[in-house]
Amino acid sequence: MKGHLAQMIATHAQAGRLDWIGLRSARHANMDVVAKADVSEAGLAGDHGRAGKRAVTLIQAEHLPVIAALSGNAEVKPETLRRNLVVSGLNLLALRKGLLRIGPVLLDIHGPCAPCSRMEKALGPGGYNAMRGHGGWYASVIASGQMTVGDPVQPGAPDFSTNQDKSL
Repeated sequence: MKGHLAQMIATHAQAGRLDWIGLRSARHANMDVVAKADVSEAGLAGDHGRAGKRAVTLIQAEHLPVIAALSGNAEVKPETLRRNLVVSGLNLLALRKGLLRIGPVLLDIHGPCAPCSRMEKALGPGGYNAMRGHGGWYASVIASGQMTVGDPVQPGAPDFSTNQDKSL
């Protein structure tokens, strides 16, 4: 039975897709929406993020309408939530503490992004609570490269055919 559970955990219905990329040049700066981004261990080029476990932040596109509904908004745009990447079609929760490949880039998903107090202003009263459980994930970069909107998103494994992946 143990092998069956592991197989179910490793099986996803489909690959996902990178829908959106946003960069913040400084902590409170507006988001710049871009079509592609160079990614290194320090995170996305042009973003104020830092190397380590929180180099990149992600959120599922499927959660945007949920956050909108819970905050009483007709729509919530990705730039309002201040995450770097929006992906669709793949359950990020199922990849917690696992690897995620976006195009040539390999990320290690570490944990959930808690909402910040600024969501109360950005989304209105109750915005902080609307984000709880839907705020996305933070990740470190294992293999660098360039990601482009439209790239496939799938559970990742190191690609030992190149020298880009670090030993795990």
